[in-house]
Amino acid sequence: MPTATPTAAKTLLTPVDHTLILIDHQPQMAFATKSIDATALRNNAALVANAARVFEVSTILTTVAARTFSGPLFAEIQRVFPEHKAIDRTTMNCWEDSNVTNEVNRLGKGRVVLGGLWTSVCIAGPALCALEQGFDVYVIADICGDVSTDAHDRALDRMVQVGARPMTALQYLLELQRDWARTKTYDAVGNVAKDLGGAYGLGVSYAKAMFGASKGNR
Repeated sequence: MPTATPTAAKTLLTPVDHTLILIDHQPQMAFATKSIDATALRNNAALVANAARVFEVSTILTTVAARTFSGPLFAEIQRVFPEHKAIDRTTMNCWEDSNVTNEVNRLGKGRVVLGGLWTSVCIAGPALCALEQGFDVYVIADICGDVSTDAHDRALDRMVQVGARPMTALQYLLELQRDWARTKTYDAVGNVAKDLGGAYGLGVSYAKAMFGASKGNR
C-alpha cells in the first residue's frame, strides 16, 4: 500500500521550472485554422499570456515571416509583453532557428511549454526536437489550431506518443496558482479568470458580486 502525502507531483508545472514559447499566433495562419474558433483561440492565447505575466514565467515569442507573409503577432499577446520583440524566422520549425534555441539555453529551464499555429507544423516540430534533446515538453492544446480537427488531433497524438504532455489554457493558469492561500498572485489570477476564463470566470464574478465569496479564506 503506498503512502499518501500532501506533496505536489513532480510533473506539475511551477512558475520557475519552464519556458513558455508562443509560436506563430499570426493572422495568416489563423485564417486557415478550422479546428478551433478564432475568437476562442485568441481568448485562450490571451489567457496564457496573462498567466505568464502574472507568474513572471520565462517567455519566448516567435513569428514566421511577419513582415512579408504571415502578419504581426496577435495583439492580445503583444500587449501583455510590450517589451518582448518576437523572434522572426524563416523556418517552419522554430527549434531549427538558432536564435530560438539560444534563448532557450540562456533561460536555462529543462521544461518547455508550447502553443501556437499550426499544431501539425509549428508545434509538432519543436516538440519532437525538444523531446529528443532531453527536455520535458507540455503543449497547451487550446491555444493551438490547425487546418482541420483531424490535423490538430493527429499532431497531438504524435507528440503524446513520444512523451509530450497536453493541457489547456485554464489548466495552465490554475496549475501555476494551485493554492488559493498564495496571496501574492491571488487577486491577479482571479482577475485573469474573470476576464478570460469563460464560464468559469463568469462564475467567479457572480459569486463575488452576489455573495462576496472568496477562496483561500480571503
